[in-house]
Amino acid sequence: MAAPRITMDSHHQSNYKRSKTEKKFLRKQMKARHTLLRHEGIETVSHATQSLVVANGGLGNSVSRKQLLPVLEKCGFVDALLMPPNKPYSFVRYRTTEESKKAYDTLSGKEIVDDLGQKITLYLNFVEKAPWKELGLQALPPGLMVIEEIISPEDEKMLLESVNWTEDTDNQNFQKSLKHRRVKHFGYEFQYENNNVDKDKPLPGGLPDLCDSILEKWLKEGFIKHKPDQLTVNQYEPGQGIPAHIDTHSAFEDEIISLSLGSEIVMDFKHPDGVTVPVMLPCRSLLVMTGESRYLWTHGITPRKFDTVQASRGHKSGVVTGDVEDLTLSKRGIRTSFTFRKVRHTPCNCRYSLVCDSQTKETPPSFPESDREASRLEQEYVHRVYEGIAGHFSSTRHTPWPRVVEFLKALPSGSVVADIGCGNGKYLGVNKELYMIGCDRSQSLVDICRERRHQAVVCDARAVPVRSGSCDACVSIAVIHHFATAERRAAALRELVRLLRPGGKALIYVWAMEQEHDKKKSKYLRENRVSPGREEQTSKETLAQEVPAKHTPDVGSQDSARPVPSISDFQEGGCDSRKATSSKLPVHTNRTPFHSQDLLVPWHLTGNPGKDRSVEPLGALGSGDPGAVFHRYYHVFREAELEAACRTLSDVSVLQSYYDQGNWCVILQKV
Repeated sequence: MAAPRITMDSHHQSNYKRSKTEKKFLRKQMKARHTLLRHEGIETVSHATQSLVVANGGLGNSVSRKQLLPVLEKCGFVDALLMPPNKPYSFVRYRTTEESKKAYDTLSGKEIVDDLGQKITLYLNFVEKAPWKELGLQALPPGLMVIEEIISPEDEKMLLESVNWTEDTDNQNFQKSLKHRRVKHFGYEFQYENNNVDKDKPLPGGLPDLCDSILEKWLKEGFIKHKPDQLTVNQYEPGQGIPAHIDTHSAFEDEIISLSLGSEIVMDFKHPDGVTVPVMLPCRSLLVMTGESRYLWTHGITPRKFDTVQASRGHKSGVVTGDVEDLTLSKRGIRTSFTFRKVRHTPCNCRYSLVCDSQTKETPPSFPESDREASRLEQEYVHRVYEGIAGHFSSTRHTPWPRVVEFLKALPSGSVVADIGCGNGKYLGVNKELYMIGCDRSQSLVDICRERRHQAVVCDARAVPVRSGSCDACVSIAVIHHFATAERRAAALRELVRLLRPGGKALIYVWAMEQEHDKKKSKYLRENRVSPGREEQTSKETLAQEVPAKHTPDVGSQDSARPVPSISDFQEGGCDSRKATSSKLPVHTNRTPFHSQDLLVPWHLTGNPGKDRSVEPLGALGSGDPGAVFHRYYHVFREAELEAACRTLSDVSVLQSYYDQGNWCVILQKV
C-alpha cells in the first residue's frame, strides 16, 4: 500500500496534525532526496516532470528489471527504465507528465519484494532528466579471450558426470571442501598452504581421458597453444565465489584456461590501478588468459546469488557494459569449472617483475627512502593484501567499538559524516540519524559496503572526492597507520581537516606500539593463545570490540602535567625504527609486543596461526585460498605521536587524546 499523500493549503497545514505514519514517510522521503543529492549528485525537483528517480529500486538493492518494470508500467507507458550497475536506485521516464505524476502518487512508499524475498519500500522523486550517462563498451583485459559454445551439451553432460564427488578418500584425487567451494585436482595437486604445486610429485592417472581428447581438439583448432598437464575442478553453489587472485607465476606457464559448465557466471578482472572489468562467462564457454590478463590482472568471483547482466538476448559473453538501459539481474545456478594449467619447470621471466614471485621471492621490502618507494610499499603490502583478504577480513569485523559508537551517537541528527577507510562499513549504519558516506582504497571492501546498502566509494584517504568543508564530522579508524612515511600520514590528516566545516570534529584511531598501558595488557596481547585451526585475525583494527575503554581525561587537563612532544621528536632518530641495523622490514610475531614501529604483520586465513612464515611473494598474494599467509605494512604509533602530528595541522584544536585497548586516539576540531 502506498503511503498517504499530503496536499493542502498553508492555512490547513498549520492546523493539520500528521499521523506517525505520515511523519515517518515524509522523513524517509526527505532522507532519500538528501542522500541522492549528497552522495550521487542527483538533484530532485518539486514540480512534476516526465522523469522520476526511484530510490531503493535498483540493481544494488537486488531489484531486477523484470521485477520493477511491471510495477512502473501500471501507471502508464514507460519510455525508458535506466538501471545503473550496483546502484540502489533507477530512473524511469514516462511518455507524459500525467503518467509520471500518477506513478509518484501511487508508488511512493509502496513495498515490493526483491529477488531475495525481502521487502523494499520505494521512494520516488521528480528529476528534470536522468543524469546517468552510458559508460560505453569496455575492452577485455589484454590477452583475455572468451570462446562461446566450445563444447556440445552432450559433452558438457559427460564431463559433469565424470566428476565423482563421493569417491573413496583414499584416492589421491579425492575432493576437498573449501569454505567457498568444492575442489578436485588431477595431474598435480595445488597446495593451498604455499599456492603452488609439488612438481616432483605428480598425481597418478594424469588428466581424465575425456579431457585429454577435448584438449587435443582445441589444440588442433588453435584455441590453445599448449597442452595442459594440471586440472582443478571447482564446484560453486549459488552464493559462493572465489577471492580475487593471480595464479602463481612460478607454478604455471603463461596460458591458463577455464571451462564453465552448468551455469553462467560473471567473473571480475581487476587491474592494479583499480580498473574493474566484469566479464560474462556463459555456460559451455572457454576462458583463455595469457599475457597481461594472466600475470597482472586479478580475477575472482564475488559470492552472491545474482549477477548484473545484459538484458538483451543477443549479448552472451564478454564485458558486462554500463548500458543502463540494458541491465538486469540473473539468478546463479550450480557452476562447475574445469581450469587447466601447464606446470612450469623453469623460473618465470615475465615482464611484470613487481608481481612475479620468481623475480621478487628473495627480496622482502625495505624501509622506504622516498615517496615513490613508500607508494610502492603501500600498493603491494596494504592495497593488494586487503583486496586478497577482503571477504575473510569482513567476516571478522562485525562489532563496532564502543567509543567510536559513542562519538557517532553524540553527533546532532542530520549531521553529514565521512568514514575515511570504512572497510566493510560496520560504522556506516551505527546512527540512522546521520548522513554517512564511506570510502576505502579496497574495491572489494567497498563492494561489501554496497551490498549492505551503504554509500561508499573507492579512493585514497589522501584524496577524497568530497567538497571541502562539507562534513560535520569524520572518522578514521585504523587507517593512517598504513601510510609508510610521516609525510604521507600528515597528508591523510590534512585531508580529514579539509573535509570538515569550521567547528566540525574528527575521531582518529591508530595502532599503538604500547600494547601494555597502565600495567594492563591490551586484548591483542591477552588473546595470545589460539586453538589449532583457528583463523588468525590480526588487526587492521586491534580487537577491542568487547572491552569497555578506560576513560582518559581531555588533553587540556593534562598539558600542565606533561610536555607535549613535537612531531619532529618522532622523526629522524629517537623513536623512529628506521635506525634499526637492518634495512629490511621485520615480520611481526602475532600476539606479541611490538619491537619496531615499522613492520609487516601476518594475516593467516587458516592453518596454524602461531607459526611464523616468510613474506609471501606477490605472485601468490591474491589467491585468498585457505592456507595463505599475507603480510600488511604498519607504522605503529608511540605515545603522543598521533597527538603531536595533529598539533602541526593548521586551524585545528586537539579536544581529546586517549588510549583505547591498544590504540592511540585523538578527537580534533576544525577551528
